[in-house]
Amino acid sequence: MNLPLPSPDAQAHSQRLLDCIRREIAANEGWIPFARYMELALYAPGLGYYTAGARKFGAAGDFITAPGMSVLFGQALARQVAQVMAASAPVILEVGAGSGRLAADLLLELERRACLPKQYLILDLSADLRERQQQTLAAEVPHLLPRLRWLDALPESFAGVVVGNELLDAMPAEIVAWRENGIFERGVELDTAGTFVWSERSATGALLAAAQQICEQCQLPPGFESEISLAARAWAAEWGCRLSAGALLLIDYGFPRREFYHQQRARGTLMCHYRHHAHPDPFYLPGLQDLTVHVDFTAIIAAAHGAGLELLGYTSQGQFLLNCGILDLLGELPNDSADYIRAAGAVNKLLMPHEMGELFKVIAIGRGIDEGLCGFASGDQSRRL
Repeated sequence: MNLPLPSPDAQAHSQRLLDCIRREIAANEGWIPFARYMELALYAPGLGYYTAGARKFGAAGDFITAPGMSVLFGQALARQVAQVMAASAPVILEVGAGSGRLAADLLLELERRACLPKQYLILDLSADLRERQQQTLAAEVPHLLPRLRWLDALPESFAGVVVGNELLDAMPAEIVAWRENGIFERGVELDTAGTFVWSERSATGALLAAAQQICEQCQLPPGFESEISLAARAWAAEWGCRLSAGALLLIDYGFPRREFYHQQRARGTLMCHYRHHAHPDPFYLPGLQDLTVHVDFTAIIAAAHGAGLELLGYTSQGQFLLNCGILDLLGELPNDSADYIRAAGAVNKLLMPHEMGELFKVIAIGRGIDEGLCGFASGDQSRRL
């Protein structure tokens, strides 16, 4: 791979995480599931990609998310957030708030609409990202800081809006291989040189049951390899006993199940991001690159519905943003200004099917919301799940 070389300090950091994972493998009879490898690579305390101090978002990082492309993303989303708050409670919980950009944009637009939340809660596992979020919000919305609070865990009970932008794709996922002689879980072991290599063991328990169901529903041929995120399913189901009223608004890239486990993705969706380069090798520079998998949205709603929650809407990001009035927001800018030109380019990427508009989806899951949500007023695709 022709990728940028890290600095000596970054290489040393990656080596420390590599040694940590090697010890984990040695302590577990020479093998760990890929989900555990992904968990350590992303979240090992002080070493993982999201728990160490390297810059991740923006031009100087490894990727750019929708909030970093234009404030219009957050402004459009605010319309949907305001509707859910009005139907439940004036509280927002953002899980995985990244740089804090989306929180700032949401708060400013909600203030403009005269419907600020009483509280804006943020839950993020990364101390480094918490610090960056606090800096962003102190600079952008200093007058609203009393409404902000950071959490260490999900609240026992919650009413209001839960926002997760590119959250589910970063949850550790198991990798399964459907072979002629059975269903196997893919994992990681060390070769004689101490290098990470793939290895397989028979799938068992909840993973085996999930893999068998998917195989039956999607008629997978032998040799098919893909991901099953038990963590994402469990997270969605957990809200069944925590959400008293309101909705989860989850924005991520993925597919309904029959599209997720399609022949054109016979080797899965695992992807790595390093310095704005995408590649498939999860063992390259652990701790310095992001690891992601696409979302099986059918699995998410099935887990949530089984826990007593309802599907309130599902559509593409492009359609959702159109429904939320992003073009009207763009039209408020002077059309001969530099701001308009920049915003128009960003909106094009957010909406167009060949950019982010179709690959990214928005799903709303909730309880106690009787009215139809504006973000799904046209082009709802719930039937595809």
